[in-house]
Amino acid sequence: MKKLIINLCPTGMVSSKQANPRLPVTASEIIKSSLACVKLGATIIHIHPRDENGNPTWKKEEFGKIIDGIRSQNDKVILNATTSGRAWSDFERRSECLDLKGDLKPDMASLTVGSMNFISTASVNPPDIIEQLAIKMQEKGIKPELEVFEPGMLHKANYLIEKGIIKDSHPYFNILLGSLGTSPLHPAVFSSFYSLLPANAVWSIAGVGQYQLDANVMSMSMGGGVRVGLEDNQYFDREKSIMASNEMLVKRIVKMAKLMQLEIATPPEAREMLGLK
Repeated sequence: MKKLIINLCPTGMVSSKQANPRLPVTASEIIKSSLACVKLGATIIHIHPRDENGNPTWKKEEFGKIIDGIRSQNDKVILNATTSGRAWSDFERRSECLDLKGDLKPDMASLTVGSMNFISTASVNPPDIIEQLAIKMQEKGIKPELEVFEPGMLHKANYLIEKGIIKDSHPYFNILLGSLGTSPLHPAVFSSFYSLLPANAVWSIAGVGQYQLDANVMSMSMGGGVRVGLEDNQYFDREKSIMASNEMLVKRIVKMAKLMQLEIATPPEAREMLGLK
């Protein structure tokens, strides 16, 4: 069994403090929550910044505030910037965070390898945008986090790798299950993804909403990593009576990993597993 990589998604683009007062929204809140979770065992931080009104933003300066705030206190944790097209679709805004330089440059950036529907909205990722983002990440020395919601997206990612558009000796896949409109959480469904993973892949499973805990356990039992956090799930219990915090969710994963006798990767160990300097 490989050591467990815990990928924290603390904020996302949809949730609000009205829905969950524990959601970190400001840069200082995201920094504080992320660093607390790193102390608990998180090794990757998936960054979605918000503007002064609490709305999602693409502006690289807002990414930079969070990256600087985390790196000034922990320069080993892996920082992963979103290039999501959920709120804006054009390449310029989606890729602006990739222009950060020096100590503000993210280690990784998300790359959703296909289009899909969420519960009430569509996330459109045209082939040309996917390839432009992949090429720019390659040029900037930023590792793609390949987000796949359907086996066809993993098939597309493999094509990009085979064609050399993505050059990565340790490609990292996040398999997201349970969102209405995409692949459900089921072992038979996961087997389709698993059969398409490259031999050198590092992978995690994320469960959307009520499926987060089950997806994490399934992944840990099969040698994968986990994605956990308030972006994907607002509640701590199945009855939806306890609002979660990022720290609560990470602490539970760490406790379960110990019960399963799994070692948790430190940020330097995760960097080695992912081929990051």
